[in-house]
Amino acid sequence: MLKGYLELRKSTLFLGVILAGLLIGGLVYALSDNLYASLKDFGEVATVVSSQYVEKVDSEDLIKAGIEGMLSKLDPYSEYLDEKEYRALLEDTYGQFEGLGIEIAITDGWLTVIAPLEDTPADRMGIQAGDRIIEIEGVSTEGITAEEAVTKLRGKKGTVVNITIQREGIAEPMEYSIVRDVIEIRSVPYYGITSNKIGYVRLNRFSETSSYELKDAVSELLRKKIRGLILDLRGNPGGLLTQAIEVTSVFLDKDKLVVETKGKASSQNRKFFSSGKPLSTELPLVVLVGEGSASGSEIVAGAIQDWDRGIIVGASTFGKGLVQSIMRMKGGGALKLTTAKYYIPSGRCIQKPELSKSFFSQTEEVLPSDSAQKESEEAKKKFFTKGGRVVYGGGGIMPDVSVPLDKLSPLEYNLLAKLTFFDFAVHYTATHVHYTATHPKLPKDFEVDPTMLSEFQQSLKTKNFSYQAASEIELERLRETIRDEGRLESTQQVLADLEEVLKAQKEDDLKGSENYIKWKIKENILVKLYGQSAKYEEVWFNYHPEIKKAIEILSDQDKYESLLSMK
Repeated sequence: MLKGYLELRKSTLFLGVILAGLLIGGLVYALSDNLYASLKDFGEVATVVSSQYVEKVDSEDLIKAGIEGMLSKLDPYSEYLDEKEYRALLEDTYGQFEGLGIEIAITDGWLTVIAPLEDTPADRMGIQAGDRIIEIEGVSTEGITAEEAVTKLRGKKGTVVNITIQREGIAEPMEYSIVRDVIEIRSVPYYGITSNKIGYVRLNRFSETSSYELKDAVSELLRKKIRGLILDLRGNPGGLLTQAIEVTSVFLDKDKLVVETKGKASSQNRKFFSSGKPLSTELPLVVLVGEGSASGSEIVAGAIQDWDRGIIVGASTFGKGLVQSIMRMKGGGALKLTTAKYYIPSGRCIQKPELSKSFFSQTEEVLPSDSAQKESEEAKKKFFTKGGRVVYGGGGIMPDVSVPLDKLSPLEYNLLAKLTFFDFAVHYTATHVHYTATHPKLPKDFEVDPTMLSEFQQSLKTKNFSYQAASEIELERLRETIRDEGRLESTQQVLADLEEVLKAQKEDDLKGSENYIKWKIKENILVKLYGQSAKYEEVWFNYHPEIKKAIEILSDQDKYESLLSMK
């Protein structure tokens, strides 16, 4: 189904981005006299700078900077894309590229495989998470950037790339010749069933194949007689508008309003409705959302909420409800310009006011208190779902059931960002020789014991792991302020004593984050031994509070129905 679909439509309506042609020839628009005059000034300034500035200036960079400066006065999402950025956007949108099929990162100055994508050339050749790519075509990768590596590893289907791998636990480097192929980036990385017959689907993007992948997943789950379904949109930033509509159509009857766009140009005023035969309009449904759920995710969640088709669980969404049109430029780049706003069936605008403030709105003569009052009034404005439930404006989607968001501590953030859990999983599975990728003897339901936790802590010392606590950052600022005031000498001892106290307290941070550390260790070891699916089944289902709350709701039909009928 997916392969057949990839041959279809090469022009698609974006959810945050609408691909459109733009005839520029000679600026055929009816520009105002003021704009003509300003363009003349801009050209004159650029000419003078190019010819008379004290140092050599790249004219292309100069013009691009001028374009970027102009667009920065609009909103956070209007921008100019050069040809390379435009190609990357299309690649992300269509969900495929040509290459090896590996996720990479730079660790300790070397190119490292984070994960091979399933059923790709790299996966079939046996490339593993943690493998260090030390050479590409005989050239060392030490000090290479991720962007440079992508350029070297990607290429036309059928061509060969030669890489040399260093794998922990194996003394000699291994050489691979891998034939590049078309790599499909899946929108549904996992679907499965929890222990009490609740279906779960993770949807992480809205690309060309998203709705087809979702339909395949839901159809299989329905065949297994699930009691309810969790659609996980946490961290999903959006994608294609057509796909957001088709995803919603999986759960809504035909011809239900999904979203409406409203802009200055009449061509931007459109309504989009569900289409086709839904897979299920009765199956109890919970949609998980969070701060990273944006645009397309908000359209789906908003429509599900407004039609009382399911329960929204999690945290308030991002609030990106601006439509961008992509207009191709003659030079090969493209202009991504905000041209409309999204409105969901109840009439709510998805866009949060504070995220759409532009240069022009900031220069209006409105007192800050008036502006804040208007935003407050918008947030308090009541709207109603099909069944009469009250929902509120103000941008984003507020969940029906809020789950407190666990913010990462500075320690947890740094452990995650510096790939300490990943590195430990690679080392642990390599050095404990009775645990191998082909015959893992560590069961999926293992628990991180004190010995394993101690080994992790030792690995942090070996790698000289360090981080700054929030209190240490504030202490540095205080020291700078005292220095500026000329009082550093008289307070030196007090500051030194305080620094020692803070260092001693940091020793307790690991203990305070022990539960988080344990499940991240478990997650990374499971992925290394059993693949990505294991982390959902053994970690996410058991530790993520949003998923646990969704399972609780779907396991109690009375509770589910009462939430849908609350007014």
